[in-house]
Amino acid sequence: MTVPCVRVDRESGEETRQRLAESDLVDQGREIVGENGWLYIPVTDPTAVSDEDTVVERSVPERETQTMPDDLVAFDASYERLGEVVLIDEDDPDRARALADAIVESDIPTKTVLNRASKIRGEQRVRDWEVLAGEDTEAVHREYGCAFALDLAAVYFSPRLATERHRVTGRVAADEQAVDMFAGVGPFAVPFAKRGATVVGTDINETAIEYLRANAQRNGVADRVTAIHGDVRAVAADQYEGWADRLVMNLPHSADEFLDTARRLASDECVLHYYDIQHEDDPFGPGIRAIQEAMEPEYAVEVETEHVVRSYAPHEDNVVLDVRLLRE
Repeated sequence: MTVPCVRVDRESGEETRQRLAESDLVDQGREIVGENGWLYIPVTDPTAVSDEDTVVERSVPERETQTMPDDLVAFDASYERLGEVVLIDEDDPDRARALADAIVESDIPTKTVLNRASKIRGEQRVRDWEVLAGEDTEAVHREYGCAFALDLAAVYFSPRLATERHRVTGRVAADEQAVDMFAGVGPFAVPFAKRGATVVGTDINETAIEYLRANAQRNGVADRVTAIHGDVRAVAADQYEGWADRLVMNLPHSADEFLDTARRLASDECVLHYYDIQHEDDPFGPGIRAIQEAMEPEYAVEVETEHVVRSYAPHEDNVVLDVRLLRE
């Protein structure tokens, strides 16, 4: 079986491997092989590597010495990784303990194992965690060439939305002015700025805003990111009225409550990314109607994309509407 690999000359091999590893793109289950002056580095997501890299399909051997959590427990091991912090979601304390021990004993680089102990709650969108290994709830997560520091106990962050964030980022132009109305630690704002956009990010969670500023600095875009603590309705609508060429509204349970503010922020032509959670029978209709009610007749509303991001709960979908607003 062939797998995607980055092909690079041997002289540049280690530099390239380190760069791919920093973005968590190296396929740890496969060996790096060399042939005729080239190295073939297996990667987990060929769409996420730099355009400067050459991706080819090649047969490379599995790494026989790697031990994974599945090898050490008698059930399917389910977990997520944020850098060296591993997240699990186990209600049974015995299973949670066994899985945490297996993760620590495996070849996965791990400093902390956290078990979800509550649902996301409150306007700051945080949850409780049970620390099963290690002590530190801070992680450094790498995603599509960006690095994000965050404290899972103090801010909201979902690694499952990485592909969606990358999709939206790919539409951003270098001369744009963008507002992320619920910016968190910067997973939209920072890659937008790396594309050359000027970005304003607001959030009601002061700790998230502190991380956003630090992450803008970490990724070399502090000069293009303005981070503002507070409710976007109070702290940004006046100063940035009519300013935004692009708006991100990733607050799916209540984004409709902020559409009047989005209208004030929008420039004469603005793209709106509106996230929603709705029943599978009509996942897009409520959002479209809410946007039309808030924007018309001041703006013509053109729905460019209706996209299911992921299943949220039984019979409920997390969806996004990409909407172009044109001032009439």
